[in-house]
Amino acid sequence: MALVLNQEQQMLKESAQGFLAEFAPLAELRKQRDAGSQTGYADNLWAQMANMGWAAILVPEAYGGLEFGHVGMGQIVEQTGRTLTASPLFATAVLGVTAINSAASEAQKTELLGAIAAGDITTALAVDEKIHHAPAAISMTAVKQNGGYLLNGAKRFVADGSTADKLIVAARTAGEAGDIDGISLFVVDRSAAGVEVERTPMTDTRNYANIRFSNVAVAEAALLGEEGKGFAALSATLDAGNIYLAAELLGIAQESFDRTLQYLKERKQFGVLIGSFQSLQHRAADWWSQVELCKSAVLKALQAMDEGDARAPALASIAKAKLCQVTELATNEAIQMHGGIGMTDEYEIGFFIKRARPAQMMFGDNHYHTDRFAQLSGY
Repeated sequence: MALVLNQEQQMLKESAQGFLAEFAPLAELRKQRDAGSQTGYADNLWAQMANMGWAAILVPEAYGGLEFGHVGMGQIVEQTGRTLTASPLFATAVLGVTAINSAASEAQKTELLGAIAAGDITTALAVDEKIHHAPAAISMTAVKQNGGYLLNGAKRFVADGSTADKLIVAARTAGEAGDIDGISLFVVDRSAAGVEVERTPMTDTRNYANIRFSNVAVAEAALLGEEGKGFAALSATLDAGNIYLAAELLGIAQESFDRTLQYLKERKQFGVLIGSFQSLQHRAADWWSQVELCKSAVLKALQAMDEGDARAPALASIAKAKLCQVTELATNEAIQMHGGIGMTDEYEIGFFIKRARPAQMMFGDNHYHTDRFAQLSGY
């Protein structure tokens, strides 16, 4: 498939660009930060996004969705990277929908996907328990009891974990940490007895949480898919998550470049524009070429998800690893070419590096995905 957008996908990209510029510009991030917002976004933003149909893009038509595909959703997420827009879009409309689509029963899909598409509920994926991403190293337990399950353990760095209505939790029903067999997925109400949520403010002002589960009782109907066979669905969800994180990082890298290029055309030093300095021109040219390569990597990974391509996991790791590298370059160069003012709060360019670093780390950084790609390739 050609690495180009069709007309509908391009229109969606332009629509998202206009919407975010009006309702969620970068200035909104500063406003929410200074107000001490617990979510990082305006109260009515998610409702507006749902009204735009964004919550329903990945939801199949049979459950009230648009089923527009990953390439389409990727264009929206890329634009959120350019405006640094916080919202439940990633945790709910990407991770939540993918997990439910991959593992849930028909009854669960009807109940949950319809509510997500309508913007009525939000979700959060609770996976990691250690500092570094390790989806197989799950030690949180789910023990059968009284016709249901009793959950005990802790999760950390849960995106939207302190505000989501439903938590999609990976727990171990058999085996030991490190085994891919024995992992099960559960849907748990955030307000359930025994769920203790601690919001953890980060440098990007997003909503993350550490969550502890102490004898949390859930019904058997809370189990997504088959007991002990949740790792495949979890992996598919994490692949989607990493591709969309790569799309967001692409938006960050592109916006950082565009803003810095404009600055090079305006800033004078020694009486001349700094954009005329050959050393900066060479650095900017390399930066531009790296971003262009990233566009192909992200689009190919999104297309693979839409096509059900068996190479999607490897392409997800390629996209995430490459975007981690290039966005680190982009945000570093943006700061350096702006000089000392680049890290001042007065200039917005510093906000991009603050969002990029947590996004790079989530669900595995460059080193994690380089190693994963090697393993998937047989090395």
